[in-house]
Amino acid sequence: MTRSSVVRDHSTRVWVLALVVLCFMGALLGRLGQVQIVGHADYQRAAATLNTRTVTEAAVRGRILDRNGVPLVDNTTETAVTVDRAVLVDAKDGGRDLVRRVAAVLGDPFDLLWGRTQLCGVKDAPPAPVCWAGSAYVPIPLTSGADPRKALSLLERPDLYPGVGVSAQPVREYPAKGTVNAAHLLGYLGRSSAEDLSASKGSIGDLDLVGRSGLEQEYDTRLRGTPGSSTVAVDPRGIVTSTLGQTDPVPGQDVVTNVDARVQSAAESALASAVATVRTHGHRADSAAAVVLDVTNGGVVAAASYPTYDPDVWTGGVTPAGLARLTDPAAGTPLVSRVTSAGFSPASTFKVVSLPAAVRAGNSLAGTYNCTSSYTIGNRRFANFESRAYGPISLRKAVEVSCDTIFYDFAYRSWLAQGGLGAKSDARDPFVAMADAFGLGRPTGIDLPGEQAGRIPDRQWKQQQWEQTRVETCKRARSGYPEEAATDPSRAAYLKELAIENCRTGFQFRAGDAANFAIGQGDITVTPLQMAQVYAAIANGGTLWKPEVARAFAAPGGTPQPVAAAKVGTVAFPPGTLAFLHDSLRGVVTSGTAKDAFAGFPLDQWPVAGKTGTAEAFGKQDTAWFVSYAPATKPRYAVAVVVSQGGTGGEVAAPVARKIHDVLRTLK
Repeated sequence: MTRSSVVRDHSTRVWVLALVVLCFMGALLGRLGQVQIVGHADYQRAAATLNTRTVTEAAVRGRILDRNGVPLVDNTTETAVTVDRAVLVDAKDGGRDLVRRVAAVLGDPFDLLWGRTQLCGVKDAPPAPVCWAGSAYVPIPLTSGADPRKALSLLERPDLYPGVGVSAQPVREYPAKGTVNAAHLLGYLGRSSAEDLSASKGSIGDLDLVGRSGLEQEYDTRLRGTPGSSTVAVDPRGIVTSTLGQTDPVPGQDVVTNVDARVQSAAESALASAVATVRTHGHRADSAAAVVLDVTNGGVVAAASYPTYDPDVWTGGVTPAGLARLTDPAAGTPLVSRVTSAGFSPASTFKVVSLPAAVRAGNSLAGTYNCTSSYTIGNRRFANFESRAYGPISLRKAVEVSCDTIFYDFAYRSWLAQGGLGAKSDARDPFVAMADAFGLGRPTGIDLPGEQAGRIPDRQWKQQQWEQTRVETCKRARSGYPEEAATDPSRAAYLKELAIENCRTGFQFRAGDAANFAIGQGDITVTPLQMAQVYAAIANGGTLWKPEVARAFAAPGGTPQPVAAAKVGTVAFPPGTLAFLHDSLRGVVTSGTAKDAFAGFPLDQWPVAGKTGTAEAFGKQDTAWFVSYAPATKPRYAVAVVVSQGGTGGEVAAPVARKIHDVLRTLK
């Protein structure tokens, strides 16, 4: 039999192969059925999770009003130009040519607009505030506040400007800006960052404006309201393809403040005028502040800080150059509030704290004391700065003429009675105890961010400070200050001598420390707000109220929710001391160091009680203080004024306070 005649039968193999194929197809169809029918819901949820994003929509922000309903901060709109990120991603050059054409039409720098297309945190992105800190799933705002005609012209040529959008964007406006600045009180807004989004757990949106200082920051949640949200579908590149659902936002609440726009305007104007005047007389006058408190509840009626800035600078996003100017020490760091965030030596305004302490130490209110031109402790002479030698005078007269040497004597004898250098604690120190009773050395709790605590340099502080600075101090004791010697040899010699002394015994609370403490000099620092709170407590009989800027919160169409006054302490005065202070502080204005400043003022209608202060600091010009309250017969308002490196309290700060009182006396 030949090979060609042999016919092989392959039918069995074919059927086996077909059966195997059918089994695989059956398994595949079964799995598909399981995915589409049994696991449909699970896979749909997974797909949605992977391919959708939730983008929040900002609510209309609440306003900030003065106590009479005058808008200090309101809302308006301005023209914003945006670009779709998908267009930039798809472009061969990343969208550079498109952004360059847009910049040319708007008249804006290309580098600035291009920088805003870069997501913050991405490699080579410019630093904030230029980069885009918002969501990657919304159109990127190239610029805000554009000329509407120029912006709308971009929409007429979609072929040249693909993906470019123009919209009305909500921004803050300041209706009272012509007369009221209040920048440090009101604060400003900045675009939400990735950190804001993460920390808010959904309450802050991608395009939300977030409070960065002042009331805008303190009450950001109330002002911002409840954002809406949109669920969008995105492709694998992160580009939005459609909107799947949407929830409308709820407007924020208005913040009604205790601020009176008229008093705020008067305080700002008086400070600016005083600074300008004393500068013509050779004073640096590098900063100043004025604050007015309602002594009956702690309400902040006015708070002015100098230098200040235009709050509009933040609208649409501050430029890097603008931010540099606001934080430049050479420009006086305008962003810093001198009311709450800067410390000054209180000088003789602190004597209202020292006097009750001296009485508690055993000195009589009715006694006669020798006001000499100087007071010597050991080998150090302490001068009677604000007044000449008056000889034996009453304590009331000592307050009126601000005699330092009498208070030096009070402090020195108290220091000796406590054990001198041997005293290891402040438990028996009436001066430290009284400062603590007035709340000094700790924040007042005002409803503003960034408040400074000030400093009460007691024995504990001296020890801690010495331990923290001993290495550097001892190094300076050996090397001196060669960088100072070239320009000011006497200053360099003084600093080296001071370093040698502090290296050895800087932990000691010396007699000189006690003397300086009693007149508000040395290492003690306070804020103008703290001193206003001190005098408010004297005016109202001893109650320390928490300073409150906010008066009430009001939802659109709702009933205002008042902010309750908060009592934070009570000052216990030795018998007779409070009445004595009221009387002697009125004497300061009628016949003492503030007499000239209030000449011609209607003190019979609006009696003012107060105290001047002139703080000395090595290497600096004198700082002027005047703290007061009125009407002295039935106190309503406390006013604190300070002008750093401005001169004496009676000549510079008291006239500023007079202008403020001139407005306060007209209020109902």
